[in-house]
Amino acid sequence: MTESQLQAKILRYLENLTNTYVIKVVTANKSGVPDIIVSLNGRFVAIEVKTEKGVISKLQQYNIDKINKLGGTAFICRSYDEFLDKLFDIVLKKT
Repeated sequence: MTESQLQAKILRYLENLTNTYVIKVVTANKSGVPDIIVSLNGRFVAIEVKTEKGVISKLQQYNIDKINKLGGTAFICRSYDEFLDKLFDIVLKKT
């Protein structure tokens, strides 16, 4: 699965959830921003989508670390199953 196919599959899933706001980030002037930004039941979540061989840039890792440090949840996702596992963990932590 390509990165764009994985992003599309994740977006379709998230867009069908209730209590969720989701956007696909397309940046022309701000490098390193995670691909998908979600408000999931009031929790800030950022997802950087990569293929199995995709490389995270230093700036992408910096942004992921900063979001996590500030109380949001940010992670790298390399497969749909990994996305579902992490989403499940986020929902469990919220309750």
